[in-house]
Amino acid sequence: MNIELRPSGTDTGERTIVDGDTGATLGRIDVTPHGPGIAEIDVWVAPEARGRRVATSALESLNAELFKSQTQRWYCLIEATNIAGLRAAGAAGFTREGIARGAGRSDDGTPLDLIVVARVADDPPGPSPRALPDLPEGRLTDGVVVVRPLTADDASLTYNLRVLPEVSGRSVVGTPMDPAIVARQCAESASRWLAGVRAEMTIHRADDDTYLGEIAVFYSEPVLKEAMIGYSLTPEARGHGYAARAARLVTDWGFEIGMARMTAGTATDNIASQRVLEAAGYHRECVQLAKLPGPDGGRIDNVAFAKVRPSDI
Repeated sequence: MNIELRPSGTDTGERTIVDGDTGATLGRIDVTPHGPGIAEIDVWVAPEARGRRVATSALESLNAELFKSQTQRWYCLIEATNIAGLRAAGAAGFTREGIARGAGRSDDGTPLDLIVVARVADDPPGPSPRALPDLPEGRLTDGVVVVRPLTADDASLTYNLRVLPEVSGRSVVGTPMDPAIVARQCAESASRWLAGVRAEMTIHRADDDTYLGEIAVFYSEPVLKEAMIGYSLTPEARGHGYAARAARLVTDWGFEIGMARMTAGTATDNIASQRVLEAAGYHRECVQLAKLPGPDGGRIDNVAFAKVRPSDI
């Protein structure tokens, strides 16, 4: 598609995004100066034009324009649930910088955190590199289980799993008891994946798509190329080898995207999880004293497991 940016009326900071071949209006892009050489960018694409790389193409065109105008830094503020916007910015070469706390407002007026993505004049062309790329074809499967990204549609199943006492009691980060919080976490999951922080996924049975649980890759040590996995299964799914299959799938994917070591840990009394890791090819390394928060507010020991990329052994 041939994207053109045309000035909108007398407002030099607003441009209309136009299909250069048909003349159809596809959206708009606003540029607001914030001091010498700095500008904030806001993009809106009409619903009927979404999914056609319009925002990315518009940002790429604007990148060239701003560079010629001596603008040194331009940035966008994007909601964590606006996954399409985050993907478009990354494809156009913007880099995630952090969180602007309370910089936005939700529909009911509640303060909302926004993600800051930015470009500077000497940045290379996009897309920006990603530490955690998308799954190949959007999923991983061995024919028995399917692993795919966690989304907002998984909120109810995720909440029902995480509030189980045996799951919440062994969670390192804790489980919110408010389903609305879990729903927001699911809706924002893809933004954390794009940021390279963690890749959260659901596990399903391949033959009938039955929900089995969740699994995640936490990129805990980027400098060392080391990531950690964590998983939970529904009571009905336990004891069938599903967790080990999912662990093998995401571990192999981790190696394929450049991890040198994949790690995991369990409480000393969680024998079932230790057997899962052994079945997935992990090796017990040590016991780390008082590594984990305990369910009663104290600390408990962690049994550390690791699997090394075969080529590095």
